[in-house]
Amino acid sequence: MVKYVIKRLLLAILILFGVSVILYTLVRLMPTNFIENQFYATAGSGNADPARLEQMLAYYGLEDDSFWGIIKGYFGWLGKFLTGDMGVSFKYQDKVQNVIFKNMGISFGISFVSLILQLVIAIPLGIKCAVNQYGKLDYTVTFFTMVGISFPTFFFANLLIKWLSVDLGWFPSGGLYSNISYLKDTSDWIRFWDQMWHLILPMFVLVILSVGSLVRYTRTNTLEVLNADYIRTARAKGLSENKVIYKHVFRNTLIPLVTTLAGTLPGLFGGAMITETVFDLPGIGSIAYAAMREGDIPFIMGYNMFIAILTVIGILLTDIMYSVVDPRVKLGK
Repeated sequence: MVKYVIKRLLLAILILFGVSVILYTLVRLMPTNFIENQFYATAGSGNADPARLEQMLAYYGLEDDSFWGIIKGYFGWLGKFLTGDMGVSFKYQDKVQNVIFKNMGISFGISFVSLILQLVIAIPLGIKCAVNQYGKLDYTVTFFTMVGISFPTFFFANLLIKWLSVDLGWFPSGGLYSNISYLKDTSDWIRFWDQMWHLILPMFVLVILSVGSLVRYTRTNTLEVLNADYIRTARAKGLSENKVIYKHVFRNTLIPLVTTLAGTLPGLFGGAMITETVFDLPGIGSIAYAAMREGDIPFIMGYNMFIAILTVIGILLTDIMYSVVDPRVKLGK
């Protein structure tokens, strides 16, 4: 196990190096960046000095867009990154790591709760549909899951805002607090519940649009396990159906589901960009989207490398979990 983990970590370093090269090259090839955007915005008022722009670009190592200029800029960025310095965000005027960690809490909260609800709903429902294949429940769940999967996030989110917020007034349409000036004079407990009330619709959107695919995935895996020889043998020995399902089928259904763990970790910390933007939440997803639109190179690099590292860790944890769920899997080689 230790030898396997070390080999995967060494491979992960190589993968992250390749990812960083591709990311930096693509970011440097963007048609504009934050420095140039701010310069041209100032130039509109007649106060901009072209020489000042060159000085600013040179200060941040962005003055040369040639091949060797990009290579030089990359290794300059890499040297700082390896020391834990992701740079200072142009847009947010703070260290990139500080911006990420300050705005990651809301994204992690709604993603984590949504993930738990998805697992609690999807796995039992998928198994139930497989056990009752082609029954009324199976057809009903299949219909609604296909509808949920087909809805674009921005469309479904705005539909809920129009119906539940604007028309019925049951939930707030966006933001994180109802009235900041009012909440300053209230207790932490009231502020907490007010915040939770604002997050119900975003979490509902994430659950509904994601649970369908997990239900279908669980149903398909369960059907494969139900047709296995050892399940027929267990039934032939006289085991009750509940024992067959929950002791034998359920455990083996989890083996393919572990694959989804690889994408879970970056999903928890990476934010839900579209959902956060629609509901005007100060999460890391909407923060990263705003930075990307304005060409904030340090933040784009730091944020994407953060997600890449989480993805590599998620894949490694997935491989380790395979050996936990299925003892037949050996990771020593």
